[in-house]
Amino acid sequence: MKELNKAIFFDRDGIVNYRIVGGYVETKQQFKFIPDFFDLFYLVKKIGYLAIIISNQQGVGKGILTLKDLEKIHSFMQKKLINMFGFGFDDIFYCTDLTGSGSFRRKPNPGMILEAIEKWKIDPKSSYMIGDSLSDVIAGKKAGTNTILINHYLNEKPDEADYLFKNLYQVADFFI
Repeated sequence: MKELNKAIFFDRDGIVNYRIVGGYVETKQQFKFIPDFFDLFYLVKKIGYLAIIISNQQGVGKGILTLKDLEKIHSFMQKKLINMFGFGFDDIFYCTDLTGSGSFRRKPNPGMILEAIEKWKIDPKSSYMIGDSLSDVIAGKKAGTNTILINHYLNEKPDEADYLFKNLYQVADFFI
């Protein structure tokens, strides 16, 4: 039997790129990588994890940006990573459904993660969901993954998260 893959599931806004408080990243010009992200991304790919984005993108559902705008942002992100490292994310899953829609794909529900697990034949027990909100952690838990919450302000780990780190440098140290 073929061994299952292991993956790091990354929330996008607040983990890969800076979040726009009270708004949405609407253009590639507004997409700014968080510097901490690069070391972690390189490390997890080099030690054999798939790197997959799991992102709620309700700005599309609200009509603030189009699917084409979102695809341009993701294309820009991927090209930048490929230019830097020779590789980008293995896959990008996003949900444009609105909060309160009851969508199984929208975090804190696990739909996107479960789709990725099935598509890439991933062992959830050997995988991690990394996010900056409890909805990321809850989605990861519901999908059976380990969970990492990044929060610069919390001193105590919420019960929902397996691990709490102040920044992505600490996460990279965890995987070394």
